[in-house]
Amino acid sequence: MARMIHSMIRVRDEAASLAFYDTAFGLQVADRLVFDTFTLIYLSNDEQTFELELTINHDRTTPYDLGDGYGHLAVSVADVDAEHARLTAAGLSPLAIRDMSCGERFVGRFFFMTDPDGYRIEVLQRGRPGRFL
Repeated sequence: MARMIHSMIRVRDEAASLAFYDTAFGLQVADRLVFDTFTLIYLSNDEQTFELELTINHDRTTPYDLGDGYGHLAVSVADVDAEHARLTAAGLSPLAIRDMSCGERFVGRFFFMTDPDGYRIEVLQRGRPGRFL
């Protein structure tokens, strides 16, 4: 069976992206591959094996067009209120916390935030017991 290992996004400002993902989610550089025209940086933390790959094209000077196909990345947290407060205090401007239900079933509580390149990230505390990750 296949196992998902990473998701890739293109970023312009390496330093801003590394600072954001470290502050927001504790993601650190696991590997860095520098090629002639681009650099790949793999971010991870001790909570999972899934990595976020940042691609920096060396000649890129304008923002990327995220188009209408990209949705969002999502992370799961144990306490969405505490994470929202922490991220707000860090100056990362998360949006308001919202509740999500499907009919009678409470799905969870979440908020969105945006990284330096405009990628949306959902921070979710799942509502079903035992379904943290």
